[in-house]
Amino acid sequence: MSGMFRRLACTVTVATQAVLVPAPAAAQPAAPAPPRSVSQLLTDLQQLYRQTEQATETYNATAEQLTKQRAEVSRLDGELARARLDLQDSRADAGRLARQQYQNTGDLGPFARLLLAPDPEQALDEGHVLGRLARERAREVSRLAGAEKRHDALARAARTALDTQLTLADRQRAQRDAVRAKLADVERLLAGLTPQQLAAVTTLEQRDVTRAQQKLTTAGALPTARAASPAGQRAVRYAMAQLGKPYAWGTQGPGSYDCSGLTSQAWQHAGTPIPRTSQEQWKRLTRVPLTGLRPGDLVVYFPEATHVALYVGDGKIVQAPRPGAHVTVSPLASYPVLGAVRPDQAPATEPR
Repeated sequence: MSGMFRRLACTVTVATQAVLVPAPAAAQPAAPAPPRSVSQLLTDLQQLYRQTEQATETYNATAEQLTKQRAEVSRLDGELARARLDLQDSRADAGRLARQQYQNTGDLGPFARLLLAPDPEQALDEGHVLGRLARERAREVSRLAGAEKRHDALARAARTALDTQLTLADRQRAQRDAVRAKLADVERLLAGLTPQQLAAVTTLEQRDVTRAQQKLTTAGALPTARAASPAGQRAVRYAMAQLGKPYAWGTQGPGSYDCSGLTSQAWQHAGTPIPRTSQEQWKRLTRVPLTGLRPGDLVVYFPEATHVALYVGDGKIVQAPRPGAHVTVSPLASYPVLGAVRPDQAPATEPR
């Protein structure tokens, strides 16, 4: 009996302990994040748009490099093919000379023939011929050596160029993925907004642009009326003809454009090719003050020069603004202005 009581006592003790040990507290649901203000939503959207366009311009720069590199690979491949043919010809000529040399090994040397010849004058004439043949052989050997050297150099250059092309292609794919990720961030943020929030964000953005434009006007920073150059007129006409076409990153028309795709194509059609990206347009084209703008000049935005538009006069620009938008006419102060450049004027100094 005592053993059974002991077992019972143990059972009761364990059960009692189980009752007395408090159960772990249930996980409390996280408190919902406080709703963002309209101003914060606008800031977040603008930041995402800016990051997307910066990633797009980086992608565009690599795409332009890749296009040039592919052309270089093609050029080197053509040169290498010609060098191979030249090397084959040189080796054939060298082989012919080697066979002639082998076939003539039984003859007396030219000096011995001169000593033993019954007619020394005739032997001297033959010696000139032999000398000419010797020089021909030397030229063929030199040509063969040069052809082999050129072939090897071109083969190395072609391999290096192809490696560079593959590296650029890998970089372009990574940058493409970065742009897509940024676009997905924009879409997620927009999808979470109510129609009322979207309307409020749009109203606030328009108000901020109006204030920025008024500030430029008050400061006397907006240009006075100036006539466009003939090329500038053609660039403006082309850009205005694209109104309503959608923004699409990495495109240069004719169905859609990103910001620098629109400006570069406008000037391409005006007869003045310019760099593809906004950063290169800012870096390589002639700087002009805002007060000196004339239609056709380019206005560049943000400290990193990641957005660009075409000035059309009267304080307005035509631009491909951002993902989800269309080519449109906007106030010059639509974004923070970095400066302006003129495509059809040669720079007086090296770009800063």
